[in-house]
Amino acid sequence: MTSGHGRTLLGELLHKRGLTAEEFSEQATLFAYEHGIDATLSVRHVHRLASGQRADGRPLGPVRAGTKRLLEEMLGVPIDRLLKPAKPSPSEVQSWSGEALELRARITSGRAVDQQTISLLQQKLDLTRIIDRRLGGSALLGELRAQISQMWSLLGNVLDQRSRIALARVLVDACTLAGWQSLDQGLLRESWEHYDKARSAARVAESSALEAYACAGQAVVLLDIGETRSAVELTRYACAIAEHHAPGLLASWLFAGHGEALAATGDRDGSLHAFDNAGRLMPTRPGNTEAAYLVFDGTHLARWRGSALARLGEPEAVAVLSDVLDQLNPEFARAETAVRVDLVQVLSGLGERRQASTHAERARILAARVGSVRQRRRLEELAG
Repeated sequence: MTSGHGRTLLGELLHKRGLTAEEFSEQATLFAYEHGIDATLSVRHVHRLASGQRADGRPLGPVRAGTKRLLEEMLGVPIDRLLKPAKPSPSEVQSWSGEALELRARITSGRAVDQQTISLLQQKLDLTRIIDRRLGGSALLGELRAQISQMWSLLGNVLDQRSRIALARVLVDACTLAGWQSLDQGLLRESWEHYDKARSAARVAESSALEAYACAGQAVVLLDIGETRSAVELTRYACAIAEHHAPGLLASWLFAGHGEALAATGDRDGSLHAFDNAGRLMPTRPGNTEAAYLVFDGTHLARWRGSALARLGEPEAVAVLSDVLDQLNPEFARAETAVRVDLVQVLSGLGERRQASTHAERARILAARVGSVRQRRRLEELAG
């Protein structure tokens, strides 16, 4: 950077952090991008700001508004103070450097998280969900991981309780979506961890309904690794903690998940009873304002019930699942894949090899299209 003489406080701070002008320029560019700040900070500009003068020795002059905002939010120090000559009195340098300075910067960043910012984060996540539904999540998971990491970092810096709760709700949504995408791509451990983070975020959001939602998603991971009894217990727990707190649509979804887990243990009566409860709790009027993160309706409930019947080897599953295929929105490519694999399972058990083969071929094409490792593995197991 610059020598200790003639250095601004900004130059002093960079010196104490061991940052070169190039490194700080890169950090500033990334910070501006992540926080929506219209500003850049070139290496040459960093040198000028750190030294307090232009290359020809003239004074700096006014700093642009974008640069001012970028430096103040990034470092948590007023611009006027940053550009004053650094007088290395121990008390002042200590107050604006090290851990204290970094914490002030983080808190400043947290103050920028308002309801509009949270709404934008939710809108971005909603778009990710739509693309995932149509094309699968193989190309989206990396971006979603980055979103989650950024939101977790922000959550620790948000002091306003209303904003903190609202951001935590978006985090639950993001983590559960990432959990589902990871599971579909065969990343079982990552899926489990995403759902566990969703449960933690739900507690920050002070929402037992969201915690139940995350628990039920995590139970699907247990089913995929053969821990069927544990899945039953976890879905039972989810139904219990959501009682009297969850909106009707979520309660219906939770009981359907419990029915799926019971079917995996071979408990036919218990499973069908859970699905009856799910049908009873399903709202009669369309609209999903209380659980917007959930895509679930009568067709999807029938799909889950048909899947449970297929798991139980019930011939009735063929009619239920065939009817679902007729009603399913074409944009739910992954859901169609799952339905056809379920049909392969039950038709193979009934000896209907030709029909099973037709559905298997279509399922393979769809699984490749959406990048579903999970459904490809199910097909391989059925073929074996």
